[in-house]
Amino acid sequence: MSQFEPFDASGFDHPSWLTALGTGLGYGAILLVVFVVLFVLPYVVFAATI
Repeated sequence: MSQFEPFDASGFDHPSWLTALGTGLGYGAILLVVFVVLFVLPYVVFAATI
């Protein structure tokens, strides 16, 4: 057996990996929206009034 075998990605074909990726992307999108609402929006509103 050679120590330089090609990487076998067939183990990542299971639907659970797609679910995990979707969960991570959804969580990231929610965090982005919360960040914009809590930090960016107030900064823009207060910067426009000065």
